[in-house]
Amino acid sequence: MANPGQGARCPLLEQRARWERKRACTARELLETERRYQEQLGLVATYFLGILKAKGTLQPPERQSLFGCWELIYGASQELLPYLEEGHWGQGLEGFCTHLELYAKFAANAERSQATLQEQLKKNKRFRRFVRLQEGRPQFGGLQLQDLLPLPLQRLQQYENLIIALAENTGPNSPDHQQLTRAARLISETAQRVRTIGQKQRNDQHLRRVQALLSGRQAKGLTSGRWFLHQGWLLVVPPTGEPRPRMFFLFSDVLLMAKPRPPLHLLKGGTFACRALYPMAQCQLCRVFGHSGGPCGGLLSLSFPSEKLLLMSTDQEELSHWYKSLTLAISSQKK
Repeated sequence: MANPGQGARCPLLEQRARWERKRACTARELLETERRYQEQLGLVATYFLGILKAKGTLQPPERQSLFGCWELIYGASQELLPYLEEGHWGQGLEGFCTHLELYAKFAANAERSQATLQEQLKKNKRFRRFVRLQEGRPQFGGLQLQDLLPLPLQRLQQYENLIIALAENTGPNSPDHQQLTRAARLISETAQRVRTIGQKQRNDQHLRRVQALLSGRQAKGLTSGRWFLHQGWLLVVPPTGEPRPRMFFLFSDVLLMAKPRPPLHLLKGGTFACRALYPMAQCQLCRVFGHSGGPCGGLLSLSFPSEKLLLMSTDQEELSHWYKSLTLAISSQKK
């Protein structure tokens, strides 16, 4: 006769088995992707950095601007990989965390790196020929240098996802639980710093682009220190007369209304003249019509202490985008 308890399930043991399977799967993925990552770091270090140093095709300042702390990041991966291969996850990642500042420095240099690459490809014939030759090597599998330069920042995001999963699926009684938990926290903090750096760089690019579109004495410095949110054409509906198309630039604290200069203007064709600045902290926004999501667009009402704006768009999706962006700007000023 069978023992009644023989086939009984144990939820605790089943949960531990699931943790162990997920941990093993995550650890395997971390190891395999680290090998590939180190290989790609090494290819750039050998076939670009090493040869550029030997040949002198780029001067040291330009080389530093282009690659930043690439070699140090490569060295950090070389230190980490043996620990992963031997299964010493906690010890290896704890040591790796001492190198995380390299990733923040690399992120801070990313915009400068891309600018240096484009500048050197444009004006340095020797460098341009060298890059094409190296990119044609079969080891790169068709990847270009501009595809490889963001590699450390992409890897940092992978580290965050994989190491958080590894820590979450490591039991509290495991000898490396504390090390993995601490590593996951430090890597997440660094990844957030890097995302913030990237957001600021993208915002600065938008601000420079918008500033270049604006002309005239009144436009100088209008975009300085602000966060760009949205831009586009809207129709200004006056109390009487026909709606007038205007270009609007929305920042975190102000809405800028601009008028296009004549295309054939001798010096400023294709630019915009600033006509008004509206502070978002004093704005009251409502949707007059266009709530239903129909094809006819809609109308937004923006009320300020000294003026009221009626803005119309025939594009329902664009109108919704404006409404969400304006709502975000207004709420950010009232915190």
